[in-house]
Amino acid sequence: MKALVLLKPGKPDTLEMTELPVPNPGPGEIRVRVRAASLNPIDYKVSQNGHPAWIYPFVLGIDVAGIVDEVGEGVTQWKSGDRVAYITDFTKPGGYAEYNVTTAHSVAAIPEGISFVEAAAFPCAGLTAYQALMRKMHIQQGQSILVHAGAGGVGGYAIQLAKAFGASTIITTASPSNFDYVKSLGAQFVIDYSLEDVQERVKEITGGAGVDLILNSLNRATAQKDLSMLAFGGQLACIAGAPENVADFQPSSQTFSLHKLMLAGAFGSGNRKSEEDLARMAEEFMQLILSKQVVSMVQEVIRLEQVPDALTRLSQRHVRGKIVAEL
Repeated sequence: MKALVLLKPGKPDTLEMTELPVPNPGPGEIRVRVRAASLNPIDYKVSQNGHPAWIYPFVLGIDVAGIVDEVGEGVTQWKSGDRVAYITDFTKPGGYAEYNVTTAHSVAAIPEGISFVEAAAFPCAGLTAYQALMRKMHIQQGQSILVHAGAGGVGGYAIQLAKAFGASTIITTASPSNFDYVKSLGAQFVIDYSLEDVQERVKEITGGAGVDLILNSLNRATAQKDLSMLAFGGQLACIAGAPENVADFQPSSQTFSLHKLMLAGAFGSGNRKSEEDLARMAEEFMQLILSKQVVSMVQEVIRLEQVPDALTRLSQRHVRGKIVAEL
């Protein structure tokens, strides 16, 4: 099969096209003929140092949509020809190849009306946002929320979800070139993070009360600052690093909840229910797409051989929405 691989740890531009043997599904697994795979920051972040579990040449790509090609022993819920979408275990070969093998219990059926490209665009970023807002912070109608980096994958899906579930005030950060884009997704207030003081603007927008919810996909430094922007009883969900000094941040007038997220960590948890929940969340998410409450944010569709260049652009934060490779 044709595959885009890492021969050793390295940057995206070291990825090479090659031929690999078609993998066979084991017990409880399915083999999928990949039709589309989307790009995510984890691809370039993990590739540079590699992972102890990787065997080279290694195939990246954790978001996959395709057609079930073969089922392994004991698999009864899927059959050849079924259309499926899923997030892969990033410690195992991924979707930048013509075929991929994954666990049968962690995939979701793609409903009629959703294309392979649309289905491949959401698993990592969309389900991260969904898990944060629905499974962790339990967003309620009428709440206010700050979503960092609204033009990115996680941020863009989070803005849409916040609007769909009735948030009263949706604030995001973005560069001026993306203001109109994030507003089209549902953001009501956009802060230019490069020129404005985010903390002061949030206080101004909320009348000094702070926001009920914050989703931070940036880093520990911004997450630390987020604590001072939370309303009483507010919640902070962190994807790329939690605040370092939470224990010291306990003013008498404040109380808050902190959530640390790593969606793909479900595969390393040893908890099958967590892996099955990935499929349930994907099913729920695709219903939101069907009902037009969420769009897949596909900004660019590329060929597999164009992935290295696109990942380089993604690493330079020159990309909005989602890029999907169509096979």
